[in-house]
Amino acid sequence: MNDTHSKVIGYVLWIFGFLGAHRFYYGKPVTGTIWLFTLGLFGIGWLIDLFLIPAMDQEADFRFHSGQYDYSVTWILLAFLGVFGVHRMYLGKWISGILYLFTFGFVGLGVIYDFWTLNDQISIKNSENSSGS
Repeated sequence: MNDTHSKVIGYVLWIFGFLGAHRFYYGKPVTGTIWLFTLGLFGIGWLIDLFLIPAMDQEADFRFHSGQYDYSVTWILLAFLGVFGVHRMYLGKWISGILYLFTFGFVGLGVIYDFWTLNDQISIKNSENSSGS
């Protein structure tokens, strides 16, 4: 089975999970957004997620393709350097990465888009590289 996501990263992000970080990481952008605006369903959902992370990790491993691009590295780049487009450059998306660099991630909107779609972007790039090899 693929091991695309890390439980360790998931638990580290869970510490900030009341903001939905771990849910975005595991490819759950809708509930990640809900957690963001409700502070982890008022803390209750956040506590429950402590026990759900192994299942979320397994689901992500099943759903997304492993390959050349590492999910954890890309997510760390997005989280800390997203407005500079470093995560996009890592994925070989140089034009949009440079545009992010000069526009602060399209004034933040591109970064929000990437929080919603990054797992799929990585999975597609990994699929392209594995079929092209």
